[in-house]
Formats: sequence, C-alpha cells, structure tokens
Amino acid sequence: MGYDPVKFSAPAIVILTGAGISAESGLATFRDSGGLWEKHRVEDVATPEAFGRNPELVQRFYNKRRRRLGEVSPNAAHRALVELENRWPGPLLLITQNVDDLHARAGSQNIVPMHGELLKARCLACGAVSTWEEDILPASHCRRCGQPGQLRPHIVWFGEMPLELDRIYTALEGCSLFIAIGTSGTVYPAAGFVEAVPRQAHTLEINLEISDVGSCFKERRQGAATERVPELVGELLK
Repeated sequence: MGYDPVKFSAPAIVILTGAGISAESGLATFRDSGGLWEKHRVEDVATPEAFGRNPELVQRFYNKRRRRLGEVSPNAAHRALVELENRWPGPLLLITQNVDDLHARAGSQNIVPMHGELLKARCLACGAVSTWEEDILPASHCRRCGQPGQLRPHIVWFGEMPLELDRIYTALEGCSLFIAIGTSGTVYPAAGFVEAVPRQAHTLEINLEISDVGSCFKERRQGAATERVPELVGELLK
C-alpha cells in the first residue's frame, strides 16, 4: 500500500539518497563486485590511515573524481526531488551519502551531505573548510591560514564520524515519511536510519534491487530512480 499524505497532519519527509541515484548520471557506484572502488582498494584511498601512508595517491584519486563531476549532469530523479522540495507543504530534509554536487546543481536547498563534499577541501592546520573545485596539490595553500600542504578532501572516510548526525536524527525522529533511494543498505549509520523513524511513519525504498535492509521498509519499489522517483513525486503532489 502506498503512502497517503492525507493520513498525516503537518507531514514531514526525510529522504536518503545513495550511489544509485548518481550512477544514473554516469558516476561510478561506491564499490564494484570485486570490492574495488574505481580500481583501488577502499583501504588505500578512503581511510585516514591511507592518507597518512600515501597522501599523493589519495589526492590523485579524489582529484580525478572531482574532475569527473564536470562531465555529468543531474538526472530526472534529482530534478524530481527539487520539485518535491519546492512544492511540498510540510518540512523536507534531503540527506545524501553521495559526495558529488548533483543534488545542489539540480536546485535542492535543504541538503545534508553526511559523507562530505568533493568540491570542498579541509585544512588540517586550522580546520577551515573551503570551496575547492580544482586539484588539491602538495603546494596548495589553505585560503584561511595560508599554510601549504595541509589540505585534504572534505570527505568522511571509513573510521570517521559522518557529518550533522544530530540534525539527521532529529529529522528522522519527527518524520511521517522516510524514503531511501539508490542505497545499498550496507554502510552504517545510514543503513540504520529506517529503524530510527517513528513506528507509525511510512517507509519506502526505491532501488534497482532490494537492499540489505529492504525488509525493514513498509514499501519497496524496484526500478531505475529516474523512473520511480518522478512517479512517486507525482503521486505525492497530486
């Protein structure tokens, strides 16, 4: 049975998106079937320890991913979520596990990029986070403190705490509808968000295949996000 907004007063929506929605714009998903991330072991490019061992490799990896963003565009699913945000009469929060800028480029405003952002750099010397669209090089200077060689990608790596968790859980605990789109259900804490919403809330998963936590959702819709998300938004906005 689908979600009926008439059943809820002042309904609040929380949406979680994962790699699947970006994949339909042409970005590689997190890991392939062999456990590699764009031909690299995750342990070699996505942990603080990896950055400590070989910062040049890690920077090259993220520089390549940052440049790749200029070759892709938001898709119909991104645009449909913007329409929902603009027209929904209640509160709506979009949480994304993705580090690309496709939601923002599509026009979404109320976004929590819980795993960081490719187009930002963080200074290890002063902690400043700056917009950064070019490569991060060994000689790159922090734009606040001026220190060279202290920048890292503003990415949450394995072993690090996701961003804005207090805001996320506050929204989850107050929502009437939770939607997960293109998520694998394998990466925590995001995989556990479905269990943090109120018992009476409706929960819906949109995915090509049922995720590892798919059984926790009250409703599951299989198919491409570019098809299923616009359909759902059309239903909600009727």
